[in-house]
Amino acid sequence: MTENPPSARLTRVNVLLLGGTAEGRRLATLLVAEAGVRVVTSLAGRVSDPILPDGEVRIGGFGGPAGLADWLRANRIHALVDATHPFAVGITGSAAAASRSSGVALLRLQRPGWVAGSGDWWIRVPSLAQAAAALADLGERVFLTTGRQGLATFAPLDRHWFVVRSVNPPDPPVPCRMLALLDRGPFTVDGELDLMRKHAIQVVVTKDSGGNMAAAKLAAARVLGLPVVLVDRPPQPNVPTVTSVDEVVDWVRGLAQVR
Repeated sequence: MTENPPSARLTRVNVLLLGGTAEGRRLATLLVAEAGVRVVTSLAGRVSDPILPDGEVRIGGFGGPAGLADWLRANRIHALVDATHPFAVGITGSAAAASRSSGVALLRLQRPGWVAGSGDWWIRVPSLAQAAAALADLGERVFLTTGRQGLATFAPLDRHWFVVRSVNPPDPPVPCRMLALLDRGPFTVDGELDLMRKHAIQVVVTKDSGGNMAAAKLAAARVLGLPVVLVDRPPQPNVPTVTSVDEVVDWVRGLAQVR
């Protein structure tokens, strides 16, 4: 990115960035590089040893929408950016409510979802429970990448064998027949092909998180002709939303110009 002229630089703007995603880290880097902007990235604290973004970092919850609104006012925040995971419905809802009550401008940064292409065999379902139910007719050896917090939904499936991948070790209840792999993306298609072949995977289960960090498993499943059970995103609050980091930077600049 070329250097911005002085007239386009940010001035007197405090930003709270709800992060934890690759897009959030990239956005923090771009905003910190601008003159006159203070960026505080908030991380939920659910992942040990997280990849920290540039700028200030705050770890932990706010105590719901009211607590977040109080924090925004106490820290004189001018712009609230929600760059959390598409399935982080709790904090996304809190951000929408806190923006309304505090008057702080809110923008949601959400990466586009995945779109099936030629050769993909996807079964879209609206929930983890329906993903678990769909496995009855799709195979017994499952590559499960829905995150460690949803494993309880699959715990009763004692006929299936799971390869579970997550950043941190999963907490019980978990499936009784399970191999846990601790790893963090981005992943490669060759690596995912090796994993699926090594463990004789018959079906992949994942969430529609979108982006490139975890898309390699979809390409690998396509190569191998495997079905993918894809959990659709939950409903999102009706708030201003963009799909690119650059759009957020432009929005923050616009707020600076009207202050």
